[in-house]
Amino acid sequence: MTIKQQPRAASDQAMWESVLGLHAFVERQLAHVLQRRFGVGLSEYRALEALTRAEKGEHRMQELADRIGLGQSSVTRLVGRLESAGYAYKDTCADDKRGVFAVITDEGRKHYQDARAAYSDALGSALDTASADDQLAGAVRALRNTP
Repeated sequence: MTIKQQPRAASDQAMWESVLGLHAFVERQLAHVLQRRFGVGLSEYRALEALTRAEKGEHRMQELADRIGLGQSSVTRLVGRLESAGYAYKDTCADDKRGVFAVITDEGRKHYQDARAAYSDALGSALDTASADDQLAGAVRALRNTP
């Protein structure tokens, strides 16, 4: 038995493919700029952003992993790289010695602030470029909420 795809399902699938294509394109552009100009990857930048925005400049490792979309072991390695660069450090929880926090340093805050404008510029430029692509333009218009 063949199931005929409904028009809405086909439309949803096409839009989802456009969103995924746009995501991949933009992520490549952002990663390139951050690595070339600031020596950090996209995940490191997002970790610094999450830590900067945190009330006390810290997150439990699992919470940080959830915020930036990584697994526990990946975020542990990521925080190790940030620690080596002087941008963050690990600290144990006073109430629960098993709990480990990632804490941003002043140098990490400064590095994030320095990279933030370039990230924003690269994002705008990538979306502008993608808006000229027939397959990606619809997703850009939807994100920017333009007709």
